Amino acid sequence: MTAVSRPIRFLRRGQPVTLDHVPPDRTLLEVLREDLGDCGTKEGCGEGDCGACTVVLGSAEDGRVRFRAVNSCIRLAHAVDGMALWTVEDLARDPLIQRGAPSQGDGAPAPLHPAQESMVQCHGSQCGFCTPGFVMSLFGMYQNHVCRGREVTRELAVAELSGNLCRCTGYRPILDAARSMAALPLQPVDESALLERLRALQAGPARPDGDAPDGSYLAPGTLAELLAARAAHPGAQVVAGTTDVGLWITKQHRRFERVLDVTRAEELRRIDTAGGRLSIGAAVTLDDAFAALAAHWPALRRFGERFAGLPVRNAGTLGGNVANGSPIGDSMPVLIALGARIVLASVRGERSLPLEDFYTGYRKNLLAPDEIVARIDIPLPAPGDRLAAYKVSKRFDDDISAVCLAVLLTVREGTVQSARIGAGGVAAVPARARGAEAALAGQPWSEAAALRAGEALQAEFTPISDMRASGAYRRAVLASLMRRCWLESPEHPADDSALPVSLEQLVPVAQPPSQAQAQLEEQA
Repeated sequence: MTAVSRPIRFLRRGQPVTLDHVPPDRTLLEVLREDLGDCGTKEGCGEGDCGACTVVLGSAEDGRVRFRAVNSCIRLAHAVDGMALWTVEDLARDPLIQRGAPSQGDGAPAPLHPAQESMVQCHGSQCGFCTPGFVMSLFGMYQNHVCRGREVTRELAVAELSGNLCRCTGYRPILDAARSMAALPLQPVDESALLERLRALQAGPARPDGDAPDGSYLAPGTLAELLAARAAHPGAQVVAGTTDVGLWITKQHRRFERVLDVTRAEELRRIDTAGGRLSIGAAVTLDDAFAALAAHWPALRRFGERFAGLPVRNAGTLGGNVANGSPIGDSMPVLIALGARIVLASVRGERSLPLEDFYTGYRKNLLAPDEIVARIDIPLPAPGDRLAAYKVSKRFDDDISAVCLAVLLTVREGTVQSARIGAGGVAAVPARARGAEAALAGQPWSEAAALRAGEALQAEFTPISDMRASGAYRRAVLASLMRRCWLESPEHPADDSALPVSLEQLVPVAQPPSQAQAQLEEQA
């Protein structure tokens, strides 16, 4: 029997839209531009890096609408099923957007939305290619902050626009536009009406064929149904936010006949604290996961913002990042340092193991063909615990790490009672630095102890050279980050003269590999 694609149902401009016979691996951007002929949403990098393709999704959560800006170029079209969708063409046409000023008679265009009008007034566009994506990120910001009485500061605008790239205008007028939206007549989405229509959409007639066990796009609503589907179709491509799988489609041109979406299983979307631990479901978005982590470890708030641009964090999931197992993935060093355990589930039951034991080689792990990542369990902080997390990359925002280091110390009366250190970018897998931990445990917390731990880190890892950094640079950074951990600790004397006066004092200069050498190493 030929697998059947389930119909896609979503709201657009307040009305339900149904699309049939959409392949399971077709992206939302392809559907918008090629199937629906809506070309306002642009195709730029095709990998979720530039933000030209940004759209906004709305979903019902806890009795309210949650607005999320996402990259449509790597978002599977089926993943918007049951949601509301806005593109740049919709802001002046959606009847659920309550206008601050009436239109001028029949046929007259509606006033521009504040996300658009502020860009006009602040001269935030030149060539205009990136503008639709910026406008949609501004629209998400407008709904989540301005319409709920929250101020859009420059810092907030910088953080939430970090996933959008401008090549010619410059960011100052765009940031001005973000801050000036609140001064324009209010145009909020009527959330009550939208919630009612979302409920009606989800309570619609049963889907023929597409929800059958042999369907080509499977999106079970419970964990039990998900595990049964995983057991029945071990060859199906498992997806969550597709921030990585989406690149396999757009860059590697890989095709998938059957897709298993884990994000609809309610149990995988939960965050809770019980038994002295924080449990984060595998389908929780990265943005929500880091918010939950930062509530207990405030040092992770800024680190989480640097993980990726907001559209990527709004789509990608913690479970997906962990299952991906990239040695330069930023969540794993932090979770390893925090003593996290990964819970794997199948129809045979659950098993739990330390995260650092999950990886067996480069992008290889212990996941069985019938298993999925169910959740991540993290012990809550104990008295004396302190966490430092560092990311070193060429760009400050929205970039891949060259080195990531997370250090959890338990310090009591000036002595390190215990230490856990997670490192990324320095080995074939995200790794726990047991040698450096041993160098710290039981020692007075001091600069000398930090330096010894830095030397242990350098001895423990032999990182490669690639396009992001040389191996020598990475080793130097490891030691320097341990010293930084000391310099930022409460025990460090408040004496500016003790601080390094130049970057070279903190990180010894290491020559990057030649371009030819880097290309050969990348190919290898």
